[in-house]
Amino acid sequence: MAKTTMMAATSRKCAGYFMSLLAFVLAPGALAADVRVVGLFGGKAVVSVDGGAPRTVRAGERLADGVRLLAVERDGAVFEIDGKRRTLKIGQPYVSRAPAAAASVTLSADAAGHFIAEGTVNGAAMRFLVDTGATLVALPAADARRAGVIYANAPQGIVSTAGGPARAYKVKLDAVSIGGGVSVANVDAVVLDKGLSVPLLGMSFLGRMDMQRVGQTMVLRKRF
Repeated sequence: MAKTTMMAATSRKCAGYFMSLLAFVLAPGALAADVRVVGLFGGKAVVSVDGGAPRTVRAGERLADGVRLLAVERDGAVFEIDGKRRTLKIGQPYVSRAPAAAASVTLSADAAGHFIAEGTVNGAAMRFLVDTGATLVALPAADARRAGVIYANAPQGIVSTAGGPARAYKVKLDAVSIGGGVSVANVDAVVLDKGLSVPLLGMSFLGRMDMQRVGQTMVLRKRF
C-alpha cells in the first residue's frame, strides 16, 4: 500500500517538476546504423556515426547505442558493435541493422494505473516511471552516477519539487533502452540532485515513439 501511495505521489509531482524545464532545448537523435573510421592519430580515432560530423574519441568511449571504441591500432580501430568485437580500417563502413522484433515493447499498467518500464541508461539497469507530462527523461543523481553520467559541469537550472527548489543538470544520455528491445541514442535528459526518487521516462524518449494505449496496455513502437 505504501509503495502504491509513493508512486501515485511521484506521478502527481511530475508535471510540477518539469514546467520550468521547457526552456531546455531538445535535439532529436537516432539509433546508430552506420559506423566508419575517418582517421587515426595520437592513439585516438576519428569516427563518423550515421553520416554525422566526425568525432575524435579515445579507447573506452561510447559513440552511440551498442557502439564503443575498444582500441586504436596502426591502421584501424577496434570496436564493440552489437555486442561483437569488430575491426574497421580507415574508410571501411560497418552497418548495424536492428531486428524487426526489437522495434516495439508492450507495457502493462500496475494496480495504481502507472506504467513501469524496465530498461537501461548507458547499460545500467533502471526502473522507469513512464511520464508523458515530463518534458525530458529525468534521473535522480544517484542513478545518474551509477550509469556513469558526468553532469557536474553541465548546464544548470532550478526546478521546484515537493521538497523545495532543486538543481537540474541538462545532459545527453548515450543510450536509453526499455524492454530489452527498444533503444534510443543521444537522449536529452536532466539529473536532479534532490527531490526525485525514481527515474522518469519523459518525452525526450517517448516523443520518438508511436504510443498506443488500450485499457491497461501501452505499446511503444520506435519511430526514429
